Amino acid sequence: MVPTENGFAPKSGYFGNQLRSIRDLGSADMPAWDFVEFSPLLDSSNIAYEQWNEIAAAIETRYDAYDGFVVLHGTDTMAYSASALSFMLEGLNKPVIFTGSQIPLCELRSDGMDNLVTSVFIAGQGKVREVCLYFGGRLLRGNRAVKASADNLIAFESPNYPPLAAAGIDIRYHDELLRNETAADFRAVKVKASGIGVIKVFPGINFDLFQPIFTRELDAIVLETFGTGNIPDYDGSLISLIERAAANGTIVCVCTQCAQGTVRLGAYETSSALARAGAVSGYNMTTEATVAKLYYLFSIGLDRESIRKSMEQDLRGEVNITK
Repeated sequence: MVPTENGFAPKSGYFGNQLRSIRDLGSADMPAWDFVEFSPLLDSSNIAYEQWNEIAAAIETRYDAYDGFVVLHGTDTMAYSASALSFMLEGLNKPVIFTGSQIPLCELRSDGMDNLVTSVFIAGQGKVREVCLYFGGRLLRGNRAVKASADNLIAFESPNYPPLAAAGIDIRYHDELLRNETAADFRAVKVKASGIGVIKVFPGINFDLFQPIFTRELDAIVLETFGTGNIPDYDGSLISLIERAAANGTIVCVCTQCAQGTVRLGAYETSSALARAGAVSGYNMTTEATVAKLYYLFSIGLDRESIRKSMEQDLRGEVNITK
């Protein structure tokens, strides 16, 4: 990012020149690295599934040539992209580390240099073999991360899973938390456009307003509910919507608005009706991981019932299943 008359915006060629001026990246203790710049460069607010495919393809074509990968990404949608890549990169056996900065690298006090240098170092060490997000001294599982602050330099949290590593004087890995996938052929799955919506429940919500979107073209709805999966259902309108969605083949996945904790459909009367109407539980998945997982599952050719079952399974360490 560089300053413009309309605010900070990406500038082609700028970051590559900045990288070459960072002394630590040329240290003998650092791995050798190459830099790939996408075109056009985008503010992360403009990133969608097409860019997830572009990142995945860039890794796939270079997979055998490198020991690890660092993805430099804007913070606004980084958790979505890290979640998506965790599903798309099947058989991944190398580090893929997402990182960025709260303060652009061109500005005084930028946090970008430390995030970048440490991410490259972690990628070179090869201890993690999954998609991660490094920010503010902590290495998080990519599909567990959420952006928690727009102002603080520690911008990301992992509410329902501990950090995989902490970077102080040394980088301290928590080996018991790392994923150890069995050897499998690596491939990058290309995701396709899907009709996915997110509805956040709030007091006084009028569900009738959402009637027009519940059509056969709607592939899935992520329902952000209160607490452990509770909903206001003043007149039965939400349940009728979910029953209509189920009849259309739409997947309804229930997540919680709480930063920590899990969905337990049926724990309270106000959530039992969701299960009876055909909704599935997202347990303690983040909304970011839920949306990304749906994109992935719709793209690999599964039928709707298989997708429903997979949403309640742990595929990449994204969820704790609590029955």
